[in-house]
Amino acid sequence: MKVKTNTAEFLVKCLESEGVRYVFGVPGEENLLLLEAIRKSKIQFIVTRHEQAAVFMAATVGRWTGKIGVALSTLGPGATNLVTGIAYATLGGFPVLAITGQKPIRKSKQGKFQIIPVVKMMKPVTKFSRTISNGTEVSAFLSQAITAAQSGRPGAIHLELPEDVAEDRVSATYIKSKKISPVAASPALIRKLVKILEKARHPIIIIGGGANRVPISAELLAFVRGTKIPFITTQTGKGALDESSEFYIGTTALRRGDYVHKAVQYADVVITIGHDVFEGPPAILPVGKSQTLVHVNTFVSRHALIYTPTLEVVGDMARTLLALTGKVKPSKFWDFSYFYRVRTALRKNLQRSAGDGAFPCKPERVVADIREAVPEDGILSLDNGMYKIFIGRGYEARRPNTVLLDNALATMGAGLPVGIATKLLYPKRKVLVVAGDGGFMMNAGELETAKRLGLDLVILILNDGGFGMIRWKQKEMGFPDFSMKFGNPDFVALAKSFDVYAHRVTKISELLPTLKNALNSRGIHVVDCPIDYSGVNDALGGTLAEEVKGL
Repeated sequence: MKVKTNTAEFLVKCLESEGVRYVFGVPGEENLLLLEAIRKSKIQFIVTRHEQAAVFMAATVGRWTGKIGVALSTLGPGATNLVTGIAYATLGGFPVLAITGQKPIRKSKQGKFQIIPVVKMMKPVTKFSRTISNGTEVSAFLSQAITAAQSGRPGAIHLELPEDVAEDRVSATYIKSKKISPVAASPALIRKLVKILEKARHPIIIIGGGANRVPISAELLAFVRGTKIPFITTQTGKGALDESSEFYIGTTALRRGDYVHKAVQYADVVITIGHDVFEGPPAILPVGKSQTLVHVNTFVSRHALIYTPTLEVVGDMARTLLALTGKVKPSKFWDFSYFYRVRTALRKNLQRSAGDGAFPCKPERVVADIREAVPEDGILSLDNGMYKIFIGRGYEARRPNTVLLDNALATMGAGLPVGIATKLLYPKRKVLVVAGDGGFMMNAGELETAKRLGLDLVILILNDGGFGMIRWKQKEMGFPDFSMKFGNPDFVALAKSFDVYAHRVTKISELLPTLKNALNSRGIHVVDCPIDYSGVNDALGGTLAEEVKGL
């Protein structure tokens, strides 16, 4: 593709050739040329109410498609507002391109007004960050940057386009980016893993977030069915395999002391598939000197005190699993009975708690009602808060990427923007945003974005009037309740002011029918549901610890 045009138009044509459908952002005067070029293109520009939300949406496009999502901001405060979303994308492994505007770099009449070193600021949280100082650099920089964003462990990239460079006339050819696919793991590594499994007594699999980023569900299912080795998921690995499976033990929602950790500690061989140290640790691995930890992924692990693999089988995970499935057969020496005792105890704990009819709602009951209301292909978009632990532990995900959560940066405020972008990509699927009151308020303005886009979307606000997760930790450390409470607006009135549907749950029996009705109706529905975390220390602390000791 060779064109003769200005730099801004050339950049947009390059994005079109890469298959970009959306650009999310808050524009400024420094990127009006770029905005005009987008207007004349096939790309849809979606104005967001905050730059952070724009990157959350762009990262969601990258998460679902494996190709770059694009976010746009102006210089200065617009660029600084992008940083949390950029870090979210890089730690989460989602390919994103952030484009920021800048004052003219050849001759500026405004001195240092709004000027900060944006490229330097972005470098620690991106895989590539450069200023386009000449229109002829667009082709090389963009192709190189996108290749970096989409290869290896995906992440964010950044380009700065100054106002005067955007005006430059350019005649150039764009060579599309290349996605560098991982090669197959070496046969020698496969043989080593086979020998480890042949000698094992109690092997177990931990499925991490990488198994959702890369489509390996078919190969993973064949491997588990063929070997009959039980599996655990991390929070970001939920749904990579159907969790109604007879081989599913549970999800590592807590860092220590839960039922599933007993299973991990009992195993003599732990195979992690798609896990890396950027996501919240499933356990301290290995937990004992006699335990063998095998890392199966497309890239080498970053060793840490909590994650020190004995063997690293690095390469294309689908091909690795296919090779293993043909070579590993169930062994008469394998004994999984303890793992299934753990699963039985966990399920009894969850069922007992889910039957609680108290109001305000207990989190276990909320999770049970969500699971009943949401269809198998329905998608949860979670913000960050106390409820995330309970959804991780108690919500059985049936399909890949049906529980979208951030357990890498673990930032509040992402739930609603992620839900909006997901609904854009999959308008026919049910999408439920679950957010705490604190996280929801951080990007509540995006209700207007959702309304403007005409989406059918449900937002469940779990309202406890405070920072529930930190309050739990504060109490666990023996400190008094301090600085964790805040006031909230009337969420029903707030929702109505955005001209969307609003519901308030006033008793536990109302939650399930309200969710079902909202999910099966048109438009945007906000559901305000009071939640009670007062028993969390018993549910996840002392009482649970005593039960686990008996396993």
